Amino acid sequence: MIPAHQPPAAAVTVVGIGAEGWDGLPEASRTALREAEVLIGGARQLDLLPPECAGQRIAWPSPLRPAVTGLLATHAGRRIAVLASGDPMFYGIGRALAEETDDLRVLPHPSSVSYAAARLGWPLEDVEVVTLVGRPTARLAAALHHGRRLLVLSSDAATPGEVAGLLRDRGFGPSRMRVLEQLGGPEERTTAESTADDWPVAQSPGDPLNIVAVACRRAPDALRLGAVPGLPDEAYEHDGQLTKRHVRAATLGALAPAPGELLWDIGGGSGSIAVEWMRTHPSCRAVTVERDAARAARIIRNAQRLGVPGLEVVTGTAPEALAGLTPPDAVFVGGGLTAPGLLDACWEALPVGGRLVANTVTLESEALLVAACRSHGGELVKLAVAHAVPVGGFTGWRQAMPVTQWAVRKTLDTPSAFDTSSGADR
Repeated sequence: MIPAHQPPAAAVTVVGIGAEGWDGLPEASRTALREAEVLIGGARQLDLLPPECAGQRIAWPSPLRPAVTGLLATHAGRRIAVLASGDPMFYGIGRALAEETDDLRVLPHPSSVSYAAARLGWPLEDVEVVTLVGRPTARLAAALHHGRRLLVLSSDAATPGEVAGLLRDRGFGPSRMRVLEQLGGPEERTTAESTADDWPVAQSPGDPLNIVAVACRRAPDALRLGAVPGLPDEAYEHDGQLTKRHVRAATLGALAPAPGELLWDIGGGSGSIAVEWMRTHPSCRAVTVERDAARAARIIRNAQRLGVPGLEVVTGTAPEALAGLTPPDAVFVGGGLTAPGLLDACWEALPVGGRLVANTVTLESEALLVAACRSHGGELVKLAVAHAVPVGGFTGWRQAMPVTQWAVRKTLDTPSAFDTSSGADR
């Protein structure tokens, strides 16, 4: 009979291990490793195990993720132990294994983030964690806000220098930085605090197993980027094809992004709608379709600069360019509304509960949206913005072109196709 305090054996046991190796493992983890017939992990982790762990040792190949299914299948029926750095369920291999098998036991170890917060005296609930392991450094930009504390999971020894360079480039040169290496192990070391501005450009790389602590400070003359949609227009590189700040904020409000959702942004222009959709949450995804190659390249640069390098840019004309794309949770149409079949293609791709928002400034497209609203419901809104400008020695209002916006949610009762032949009363 199995004691109440001991969980039943699992086909796969994931054991978290730190830089201190075998000496830092609790007895339950040691027992799982001793009893395993197959030991899978990184070469560095496998080298931390003593000879008493006699199972067959297999180092992860590269790339790792595609190999998981095959390795588990090859060794099915044997006791498998997988080594992971720190907490396997925190940006670790535990996620991939949980997707492959329900017969999983996880024995965590303190993560490098927990160690770093303890060393720095930073309450973990007040810290944002950004991983750059296998990810572009540019994604850090979305987390930069004055006064925030960040813990950056490094990809290698070069990451601290790359982080300092990005902070300087994004107007956060005064931010305070420290690098914590080999946390929890005998070689643990923390660098002296420095600003990103003062970080030595030619500094020799340190240990590849490190985490970067950043106390964010924005330079006084740097552009302020808030946490909600409606970034300043000057945050974007553009050629005039830009959904302006106030209309952009209203549009994102109508699109209502939620974590994990995917947006199709059709007629991307400068990419502002897709960029700010993705900035609402790290798990939000977007595909923007832009027919002009120069504008598509500009969207990529804007996404990089504003911290969402994962934005997918498709150069092509909708609706043809939509073929093969992952179905969206929401669609924004900012251009090309009069293209034959565009609205039908977008509507067909949306699941029940999905949202479609379309903006236009032309009478022809407005008539189309009026007809679409009549057949599919939703809400029509006229957005008008005026800016105060000098008029001689006085001040007056300059009206921007009004924007007609149609927002609709797909339901089981809405028609499957559009009749947009006319916006006139019938």
